[in-house]
Amino acid sequence: MTVLLVVAKAPVPGAVKTRLCPPATPTQAARVAAAALRDTVDAVAATEGVVPVLALAGRFADGEDGPGLAAAVTGWTVLAQRGDGLADRLAYAHADVADAYPGRPVVQIGMDTPQVTPARLAEAVHRLAVPGVDAVLGPAADGGWWGLGLRDPRRAAALRGVPMSTADTCRLTWAALVGDGLRVGALPTLRDVDEWADALAVARSAPGGRFARTVAAVRPRVLAGGGAR
Repeated sequence: MTVLLVVAKAPVPGAVKTRLCPPATPTQAARVAAAALRDTVDAVAATEGVVPVLALAGRFADGEDGPGLAAAVTGWTVLAQRGDGLADRLAYAHADVADAYPGRPVVQIGMDTPQVTPARLAEAVHRLAVPGVDAVLGPAADGGWWGLGLRDPRRAAALRGVPMSTADTCRLTWAALVGDGLRVGALPTLRDVDEWADALAVARSAPGGRFARTVAAVRPRVLAGGGAR
């Protein structure tokens, strides 16, 4: 059974989605981040035949929607993130899952694509199981990536030399995986939420979710230049 790994930060104002500011305030950005994570967790929970795991930086108790998020991952394995820098933390998260679930493949996503669906996640799991595929990678529209699947999660060590959050991150990640001897398959491209224009576009693409409702609630205050209360 494949592990579906969510790597996320607790939605603490000033610590998450800082590129939404401005026009959003740190508290508004954290509320948007919390909604994105809730939708992501819900999609994972609704995906059949997987083991849900969360690698978390920070504490839900310190952030927006802390009780709701804690309740949403009840029954999940929750691991504390460790390491320096995103690439290091991702590699450690995969290694920690390998220790907790020996021999299981892993599909990892973040909290930046709240439009992801159980069907999309199941597709990634099935793509990783195709003979001749060792890894799958889902490009993001900005040049990063939104999803990574590995038959052997310890091979995520290849990420440590890859610069993250750049326009070349996906290309360099693909090259690093291939350079490590892995046969890589592609997942569909998604838009992730980094800036306010991304938040609006993703909300339009998934209008029924908590994320879209939160963006709609925050947007009038953003346009008016007001702070979140």
